[in-house]
Formats: sequence, structure tokens, C-alpha cells
Amino acid sequence: MTATATHPGPSLVWDAGGPYDLHQTLGIIGRGPADRTVRLTPGAAWLAFNTPTGPATLGISQRGTVLHVRAWGPGADHALTAAPELLGAQDDWSPFDDPGFHATLPHLVQEARRRHPAVRLPATGRVVDALVPAILEQKVTALEARRGYATLVRKFGAAAPGAGSHPEIPADLMVAPPPRQWAAIPSWEWHRAGVGPQRSATVMRVAGSASGLERLAKLPAVEAAAKMQSIPGIGVWTAAEVTQRTHGDADQVAVGDYHLAAHVGWALAGRPVDDAGMLALLEPWRGHRQRVVRMLYLSGFRKPKFGPRMTIQDHRGH
Repeated sequence: MTATATHPGPSLVWDAGGPYDLHQTLGIIGRGPADRTVRLTPGAAWLAFNTPTGPATLGISQRGTVLHVRAWGPGADHALTAAPELLGAQDDWSPFDDPGFHATLPHLVQEARRRHPAVRLPATGRVVDALVPAILEQKVTALEARRGYATLVRKFGAAAPGAGSHPEIPADLMVAPPPRQWAAIPSWEWHRAGVGPQRSATVMRVAGSASGLERLAKLPAVEAAAKMQSIPGIGVWTAAEVTQRTHGDADQVAVGDYHLAAHVGWALAGRPVDDAGMLALLEPWRGHRQRVVRMLYLSGFRKPKFGPRMTIQDHRGH
């Protein structure tokens, strides 16, 4: 059945079968607290997005290891079908947790995994939804990019199915613009949102290739990332940021990130390194490098701060 906005939608129940943290798992999808397409509330999560059959709202609540999922809107059935993978159903940490492999990990990573056994890597399957904000984050601070994305979603997105009419759904929940709407945004609106012409042009190219890009979700992450990079303006950093979310990619590392290499270097070697040095440090755990990075961030480790912050000079779009 297809759910209306004001009536309870179709639902499913999924048992994670072990420790599970809803917020740690889905937190990577949202783009900061101003992102109206995602809301994490105590014991629950709300997401709104476009599907091939129309917009959908997904409400997820957790009771122990069991996740209760409900959906609203024209895309409710499609969203519900994809919900288990979104929640990390296909993400398998058992090789990472194998005692032999685990013993090779740095103590910092081992401790982080011990304290955070409930995180999963989500797989949204929504390539354009992940690509647009990643493109907006090229060569600017995360604060600037997220402010611009939030501005554009508020102005050109749409209210999530049920928002404002169903008492449980956050009233300000929104669906990001579909590809045709991204393509129709005039140049001055990009400018007002603080998005330069290079990044807006890349979003336009993505919007024009949306149908083909969405099919990349069915390919292995490495192949999907390579095909994304055939679009001018999408480089290795952007592709990695996307597959981490769309595929639950356990290995791809965001090469070219302004902060990541130094963070990994200080955490694993006690000194800053460049991208090549970061990849060398992570090489022993190839296949699980993204898991290692996630654990490093969850460990609470902070690299030393020296002097004033620099302006952004990374090359994430290349």
C-alpha cells in the first residue's frame, strides 16, 4: 500500500541481532544541525528524501536491538524496502572484530571499538542526495558548506510528507530538491547561498546525469566511485564521501581532506602526515580503513593545535 501523509504509513520491524546505536549509525548522513532532511531525537530518527516513486518520510525508533520503522508519502513503500540497508543490515563487522585481525589494530582503535560496539555503516543507496552536499563541501569549511546546503534546502526543497500534519513527524522536516529542481536554481541563488560557480556547475552536471548516477548504488563501491569521477568536478575525495554513505563503504578513505591525514597521522604515528603517509599508515587494514577512521574519531582523540587556523587549501574537487 502507499501511505498518505496524515495516516500511519506502512511499517517494518528489524532486529539488529546485537548491539546497535541508531544515532551513531545514522549520524553520518546528516549535514550538521541545520540540515532539515534529518532529525535525530532521543531514541528515534527522522529522515525525508526523494525516491523513484516520490518523496518519503521515514520514522525510526529503537527498543533494545529492535528497530521499528514507519514510512509516509508517495515513496513510502520504496523507502521501507530500503530501510534495513539504511540501518546497516548489510554491514558486517565480524572480520574486523575477529581476534586475529583485532590484535593487529592500534590500541587506540581497539579501545574505541570496545567502547563503541554498536555502530554500523549505513547504506542509503541515494547517490545524488549524497553527492550534492559533498560537492558543496569542496574547498570550503564545513560550516560554510553546511550553511549553504541548509539555505538551498529551505528555499528549494519541500515539506516532508506528514510534516505539520502528523503529530509525531518534526514540523520542520524537509525533503531536499530533486535533481530537476537543483538544475533549475538560478545563478544568483547559488551566490546568495555562498556557493561559487565551480561547485554549482558541478551540481548542475550531477543533476543532468541523475538517472545514471543513481544506478551506481547497485555497483561495488570501488567501481561506483570510479564512475562518479568521470563527471568533471568530482574527484576522489567527493566520491569517497559519497560511497561511505551510499554503500556503507568500509574501506574508502577521503583522500584530499583538509584535516583527515593530519588526524590519522597524529593518532597512529604521533606526527602529521600527508595523504600518501595516511594511506601508508592505514594499509595494514585495507578493506577496513574506513572502519579504522571511524573508530579514531569515536575514540575522542584530538590532534595537537598549533598556531592560528589556516584558510582552506585542499583539492577535494580534483
